Amino acid sequence: MTFDSLGLPNALVKALSKEGYTKPYPIQSQAIPAILDEKDVLGIAKTGSGKTASYVLPILANLQNKPEPKNRHIQALVLVPTRELAVQVFETFKLFSSALRSPIKSLAVFGGASINPQMIQMQGVRILIATPGRLIELKESNAMNLGEVDVFVLDEADKMLNLGFKEEMDKILSFLPKQRQNLLFSATLNKEIDGINRLILKQPVEIKIEEEKDAIDLIDQSAYLVLDEQKGPILRYLIKSQELKQVLIFTSTVYKADQVAEKLTKNGIEAQATHSKKSQRARTVALADFKSGKLRVLVATDLLSRGIDIEFLPVVINYELPRSPKDFIHRIGRTGRAESPGKAITFVTKDELHHFKVIQKKMGKWIKLTYTDDLDLHGF
Repeated sequence: MTFDSLGLPNALVKALSKEGYTKPYPIQSQAIPAILDEKDVLGIAKTGSGKTASYVLPILANLQNKPEPKNRHIQALVLVPTRELAVQVFETFKLFSSALRSPIKSLAVFGGASINPQMIQMQGVRILIATPGRLIELKESNAMNLGEVDVFVLDEADKMLNLGFKEEMDKILSFLPKQRQNLLFSATLNKEIDGINRLILKQPVEIKIEEEKDAIDLIDQSAYLVLDEQKGPILRYLIKSQELKQVLIFTSTVYKADQVAEKLTKNGIEAQATHSKKSQRARTVALADFKSGKLRVLVATDLLSRGIDIEFLPVVINYELPRSPKDFIHRIGRTGRAESPGKAITFVTKDELHHFKVIQKKMGKWIKLTYTDDLDLHGF
């Protein structure tokens, strides 16, 4: 199957080819035709499965054939749980919109940034990507009109509920017209997601992309038994000796993320930490530099990892184990995506051996544990 066969306009097909996309992912091949037909869609697919483009492309295709609305009257609303995801979705809309004969203006709005510039930038916006709290603030300030929204997208609905946005979501739904196209995407399908589905979707096309059991087999996993005080030197040893590039490191706390990044930088390895205590600008710049290859290492906490979507990410390192086996699988799933092999390295202390066994059992894959007694860490 090709993008050309899905019914997308030629301009978008050419833009996809230019960006190196040769064939649609499963979620795209099913969602794009349904959205082009203006049907409601329930899409269940893991992060990194290509779902953002699966709604961005057909929304742009449909909007280009509709008359331009009055100023500040939004036609497409995308609700997301985090500012990082808002920026990522906005960048995707901006990239493909630029390929159209008449580009469609989009805007990402989120908290943690001044509201006044966002109100000013609302001029001429037809597609709005927003986090719940900031959207409500802007609506109550009369910064835009949501009464003519043609299509409403609820992206990463499971994370939205996990982060406690249910009340905000209910309020936002009250702002929208009853007649609209609804698209709901989630990594998981549980009772709460099913409840939202029944509340907002009308005879949806249901798409469930089962996670391939061999997806984890694309990841070359290794683990090292270490002492806490050895973690820094071993990390630097591995990065330098294996000449690792574009390395995403996970820590459990903000403090540890800062500490790891600082130590790496002092030892000649370009690194930045990204977490909730950093300003939005600092986080955006760090992620952009990391994606472009300017920054060799990005150190992140689990919460911030939600907004990090990088195709062909080569290396993930678990500097500290997460509490949940699901979080471990989510972390390493940042690599070995889209049929591209990747590497995942995990540090394990003696006290964590039992927990690490639980993680491996849940994952259904056993990882060889390497002892570090014989490593020559002199100079690292």
